[in-house]
Amino acid sequence: MKDLVTVIPTFLNTIRSTKNLSDKTITAYNSDIQDFVKYTQGKDLKDDTILLYVQYLSVERKLKDSSINRKLIVLKMFFNYLYKQQIIENNLFEKLNFKFKRERKLPKTLAVKEVSKLLNYVNEQAKTASSSFEVWKSARNLALVDILISTGIRIAEASAISLDDLIMSEHVILIHGKGRKQRLIYISCPQTWTNLMAWLKIRKTKPTFTNKVFVNKYGNQLNIHGIEYIYNTAKKAAGINPKSTPHYLRHTFATNLLANGADLRSVQEILGHSSVATTEIYTEVSTKRKKQVLNKYNYRNKLNN
Repeated sequence: MKDLVTVIPTFLNTIRSTKNLSDKTITAYNSDIQDFVKYTQGKDLKDDTILLYVQYLSVERKLKDSSINRKLIVLKMFFNYLYKQQIIENNLFEKLNFKFKRERKLPKTLAVKEVSKLLNYVNEQAKTASSSFEVWKSARNLALVDILISTGIRIAEASAISLDDLIMSEHVILIHGKGRKQRLIYISCPQTWTNLMAWLKIRKTKPTFTNKVFVNKYGNQLNIHGIEYIYNTAKKAAGINPKSTPHYLRHTFATNLLANGADLRSVQEILGHSSVATTEIYTEVSTKRKKQVLNKYNYRNKLNN
């Protein structure tokens, strides 16, 4: 297995180009393969190696079935590549045919009142800012949080938005999604667009070294960790769910679209889901909430007959 380590970069470069994968995905794939290499170090690769590795991941590392399944998918791609390139004679994964049942977890959301409190907080910060830096920072934070609320985009997608991605006349943003897929998102709320334009105007008052819309205090691209910090600070001050993450805004956005009558296919396209099955889970959240409301408020429940 040690000799195969030298092939990993070539394999990763090959699937990066053929499958159009992002740097983040390639990094994850590399980690999955390296984990297996480390486990098999000094061991002979036998027919039961994979099963023993699965047992190790499950019992000793206590990984979830979904995580183990992802690792096996990556390893199967790697060994298929090795076999096709005639680097190995025996493909351990060729006859591997067991799957884990994927956990179907309902997306975690915020109540509409909580989203309102969050938006009110960042808006108030922008209104009361006094120093030039506070004015700059609060305008950025308001525009950023409002964009996340109004569009349901991922924080990595928000971080990647460049000035060239803004179609000013149409109030549209070109979003660069997972797997380097692109989609257009329309900003339907006039105030969200106003907040974005206000930030772009203030953005010019400090030196910047990137064409990304959202920048940090040093003028560089605001990364996902910076966005998470902004959200965590705001949620604490606003007094909303302390366990929430920025991704809750995406879930809340999607759930409310469907609850208010949007069709599944449109929501899929807006969110950038490759499969409608991923979007369907939000309908379960919507249905669950409707059941709760009806159980609590439907007057028929209290009638005797």
